[in-house]
Amino acid sequence: MCRNIRTLFNFDPPASDDEVRAASVQFVRKLSGFDKPSHANEAAFNRAVDDITAAARNLLDSLTTLTSPRDREEWAARAKARAMRRFPQAEWKER
Repeated sequence: MCRNIRTLFNFDPPASDDEVRAASVQFVRKLSGFDKPSHANEAAFNRAVDDITAAARNLLDSLTTLTSPRDREEWAARAKARAMRRFPQAEWKER
């Protein structure tokens, strides 16, 4: 369920608001155990996503480093290579 949460700090270009929100949704899904909350829990779920998104954005904006930013394309290529080794039978398409 949380496989889509990726490191978002120190990349060039910086993490977008959509990426931060997607990671927040995955985090709240993991904590709550819901892929999609019931109507009764939807407001609490969405409020938690908003709170986590704000906290994550605040964290990312506050962090500092002396290292140069990582290249997104290089990290994506590494992840794809790991996945190809792990799941060699899968068909891999370019996105």
